[in-house]
Amino acid sequence: MDYYSIYSQGLARVAACTLPVQAAQPLANAHDIAEASVECDRQGVALAAFPELSLTGYNIDDLLLQDVLLDEVLEAIEYVRDASSELLPVIVVGAPLRYGNRIYNCAVVIHRGRVLGVVPKSYIPNYREFYEKRHFASGAQIRGGQIELPGVALNELEVEAIAEALEPADGEYFATEDMLRIQDYDSAPATVPFGVDLLFRAKDLRGFTFHVEVCEDMWVPVPPSAEAALAGASVLVNISGSPITVGRAADRQSLVQAASTRCAAAYLYTAAGQGESSTDLSWDGQAMVYELGNELASSDRFALGRQLTITDIDLDVLRQERSRQGTFDDNREALGVEAGRAISDDIGQHTGARAEYRTVMYTLDPPSGDIGLRREVARFPFVPANEALLNQDCYEAYNIQVYGITQRLRAIGNPKLVIGVSGGLDSTHALIVAARAMDMLGRPRTDILAYTLPGFATSDHTKNNAYRLAESLGVTFEEIDIRPAASQMLADMGHPFATGEEVYDVTFENVQAGLRTDFLFRLANEKGGIVLGTGDLSELALGWCTFGVGDQMSHYNVNPGVPKTLMQHLIRWVISSHQFSDEVGDVLQSIVDTEISPELVPAKDGANIQSTQQKIGPYELQDFTLYYLLRFGLRPSKIAFYEWHAWHDATAGRFPVGFPAEDRHEYTMADIKKWMELFLKRFFSNQFKRSTLPNGPKVVAGGTLSPRGDWRMPSDVSGAVWLKDLARVPEAAHKLEPHSQS
Repeated sequence: MDYYSIYSQGLARVAACTLPVQAAQPLANAHDIAEASVECDRQGVALAAFPELSLTGYNIDDLLLQDVLLDEVLEAIEYVRDASSELLPVIVVGAPLRYGNRIYNCAVVIHRGRVLGVVPKSYIPNYREFYEKRHFASGAQIRGGQIELPGVALNELEVEAIAEALEPADGEYFATEDMLRIQDYDSAPATVPFGVDLLFRAKDLRGFTFHVEVCEDMWVPVPPSAEAALAGASVLVNISGSPITVGRAADRQSLVQAASTRCAAAYLYTAAGQGESSTDLSWDGQAMVYELGNELASSDRFALGRQLTITDIDLDVLRQERSRQGTFDDNREALGVEAGRAISDDIGQHTGARAEYRTVMYTLDPPSGDIGLRREVARFPFVPANEALLNQDCYEAYNIQVYGITQRLRAIGNPKLVIGVSGGLDSTHALIVAARAMDMLGRPRTDILAYTLPGFATSDHTKNNAYRLAESLGVTFEEIDIRPAASQMLADMGHPFATGEEVYDVTFENVQAGLRTDFLFRLANEKGGIVLGTGDLSELALGWCTFGVGDQMSHYNVNPGVPKTLMQHLIRWVISSHQFSDEVGDVLQSIVDTEISPELVPAKDGANIQSTQQKIGPYELQDFTLYYLLRFGLRPSKIAFYEWHAWHDATAGRFPVGFPAEDRHEYTMADIKKWMELFLKRFFSNQFKRSTLPNGPKVVAGGTLSPRGDWRMPSDVSGAVWLKDLARVPEAAHKLEPHSQS
């Protein structure tokens, strides 16, 4: 498969479809559904879901019991089945079907000329505007069933497929007794699996297993989809009628979002719209797709004409989330849900589990080429592009940090805080966190003992910012020039710098970094304080800190859970939300606008100052890699795929609010591979620094690298396997395909 194919990267394209319905005209609706399915096929869609009773219309009342309508429904199913023969998508349509003595409100699942199965609605509403029990029976208790579909073809290919299904594929499909009787017939029995116990799994796309429920099923305390998710469904589909009233759209959205979060799943929802009878009700055609609580796509409501709400879901992320959240499977065991097995090895003998599931296997045969990417990939996964969400995140992050240090100070007798202030981002943010903490504790800010410790490369600009910030905040402030002590140490070591040579090696840099930390710890001893650390999450990931007697160590650190890309936005939020005076805000803005530099190596006349990002890579790329590696454990090759879609074109997609135009970069795949290789090498070789981290709060959901928190790994392992995976990423220039919505 092409590297740039979404299907080679563990994604699947899905569509929540809404069409104008023609009430009580099944064949006409089947024609429209088939046309929409052709368009879905053209766009590489693997699963297309249409609303509840989409073959007849939902709001047709007692017409649902008329034989002429029910007969034509079977003709309509046959029309869609036949039309699907050469199409990629699995098609889910809504239909009223006879079973036993009753009519059931069903979802019919069709793929490449086969009816894979039929799922009845479990919960039949009969309150307020709903009168469904007048027409439909509940399917909640139907498990292990088969349904006849007179007039719907089961052709020779289906006979072969059923025979193949009798041989278990990885133990996933277990045929029913009725299907085992196939040899008793000249042709296959005209039945298909029927029940609420059906899962549908693609043989050739790992993790693509879906379950279907119908409308009201989503609104009950324990929806069928919840148990189905425990049984192995990663994609949950709800085909709905759902007339619209004021506020109901928000309720639907809340339910879908919560289900996708709680079930660690993707959730497709589509509701009836144009064409439904307005005798007593109205319809808005709402459609949406959520993944792990995040909206991937949504339709326009009250729209005219066909709407295909198409997006790409990440099956690897869903699988990873369930693997990491052990309580997910604990819940399955506690509830007696049998994962992926409907019937035990003794055919016909149930295992006794409360909820057993049959898995219908099929071959998807997805396209192998690049069909674009239909999901937004945030350039800054730690930083929301939405202004309101960004403000909320900054408010929470800042206060998480403030709470962390206030609690520590209370617990150890309220010592003073000793902090080194360089005029850079990290120490600046730590200082304004400390200032707010003192305010909350009712203590004077003079209990913060801030020191600037200039070395051989400290610029006047950053030192002046440190002075201005300390003075405007009203903290105790002092300058200690570390150059004499550093010169003495370098001379005692016999370092070439001591004799006038311009040797600016790691020893030269770490002598300065170590002395700064040494001074702060000894000052804390003398002043009765603790050293407040300032190093951030990105630096810890890259090992960009001096171990032991260096900036890796402190008594407590407020920043280890904050990535560098979020840090500048936190400071901008402090400015815009007026946490401090305008004078403080002016200084903070000057600091945010300053090039990130450790200021350890002197710049030659006319040359640029030492740049951190030229040495260890752009933080915007390194934080991207960190997020997907730490939060979801994705392969480097897949992270690079996402990174390219996010960063290859500076004019596409969104940047966070207020992001400077001059800093809106773009990167080639060669750039991405170069810096990711450096990230992986540094990440694996610097674990020893993370294994001995001081205490500090977790801040972002993306994770932390504390050995007591989100990340534990030995310090002596190789990253060779990760580098090998990265090496398979092609560097050649790639043209973005149409329909891509990166």
